[in-house]
Amino acid sequence: MTAPSSRPRGTRDPYGIGPVTTFVWPAIAVVVLVAIAYITVGLWNFQLPFVRSGGNGGNNPNGQGTAATPAPSNVVVVEPDVSFPGSIVYSKGGNIWIQAGISVRQLTDGGSDTMPAFSPDGQWVYFIRVTEGRGKFPSGGTGQRTWYDLETPALMRVKPDGSGTQRLLNGRYLQSNSTWFFWMRQPTPTPDGKAVVLVTDGPSPLQSDVVLKRFTIATKQLTTLNLSESGDLGQQDPAWRQDGKVLLYVRNGREGSLGAPQIFRYDPTAKRTSPFTGPGYLAPAFSPDGRWVAATKSDAFGTDVVILDGQGKEVLRVSDDHHSFSPVWSPAGNAIAFLHLVGKIVDLQMATLDASTGHWTVTKTIDLTKVSDLDGASRPSWFIPASELPAPSTVPGSAGSAAPASSGSAAP
Repeated sequence: MTAPSSRPRGTRDPYGIGPVTTFVWPAIAVVVLVAIAYITVGLWNFQLPFVRSGGNGGNNPNGQGTAATPAPSNVVVVEPDVSFPGSIVYSKGGNIWIQAGISVRQLTDGGSDTMPAFSPDGQWVYFIRVTEGRGKFPSGGTGQRTWYDLETPALMRVKPDGSGTQRLLNGRYLQSNSTWFFWMRQPTPTPDGKAVVLVTDGPSPLQSDVVLKRFTIATKQLTTLNLSESGDLGQQDPAWRQDGKVLLYVRNGREGSLGAPQIFRYDPTAKRTSPFTGPGYLAPAFSPDGRWVAATKSDAFGTDVVILDGQGKEVLRVSDDHHSFSPVWSPAGNAIAFLHLVGKIVDLQMATLDASTGHWTVTKTIDLTKVSDLDGASRPSWFIPASELPAPSTVPGSAGSAAPASSGSAAP
């Protein structure tokens, strides 16, 4: 489908997302039931791990025995001994789910919801809802209106008990008597709760690439952050430091025919950006104290979860299976949850961290879900009420913190 355009964007990119339509990897089969429009950027950047067929197929990583069968769309499988503080939200089967230990509930049931994120106070879960429809719009510079199948996103929020659903921003775009839409992905509330950073080409999709923009809740205004791009490849994966003084994000890049994602640091006060890592890192997530960053490391073998210090230097590989991605740090500071792929099924795992030696180590990794077929394009979000947070422990070189002393600066 050739989308309308009023400015040059290249022949490969009808939606302004970069080289998605040309470089759709065979790994797109990794995550079934996920709309292509929501995962192609992540696939191109290696954000979703590859599936290498050994001739046996199925979901058995060793190619032996009977392949695992994904749980039904209305079921999340949790082992009876799973325990963790607070609640984690994620997407499965086009619905938003919330898990607290072994208790799992659906928050939405329309089959078109993805990318949940807790508000800083835990009172809301923000997410993206897509509505399918048809509309006419001028085709590819010819001026002749053509029918298109439209998948129009909306920024939504819902209470953690499933009540009070609100639509905050509609992605429908009108031009005279023609209808189109603009993209919205990865809603990330600001630490003060007054705004949400989105990956979007709105409000005028014919004049913008898919980049980070700020939606102010009170005024309903969407404004650009004016962050630099590599060509017109856009940005993704916004992550706020808890104090609101730093925003990390991924600037999409390219090395030959391969994606080269790179984490950048943005200072919203000085309005300055600087590289935080070299190419190959994406999906950053701050530790609660803001001194460490969990991220996805991508290479030719797949993806793993790592911990970076304040200089963007890798200090620990949390996983080493080449099939783990999209980490979220526990608000307690002592664990990281992340998505993990086995065969073609995505589940949620949790690595417990220890810093008693003055260095990060992983003490154990457990499955928070089993064969549950979660949405691999929706990173999880974790909230723990302040009343349930443990008291910080003290370790050498880091008084009052559960974390070891950083080898780099005090914070990114």
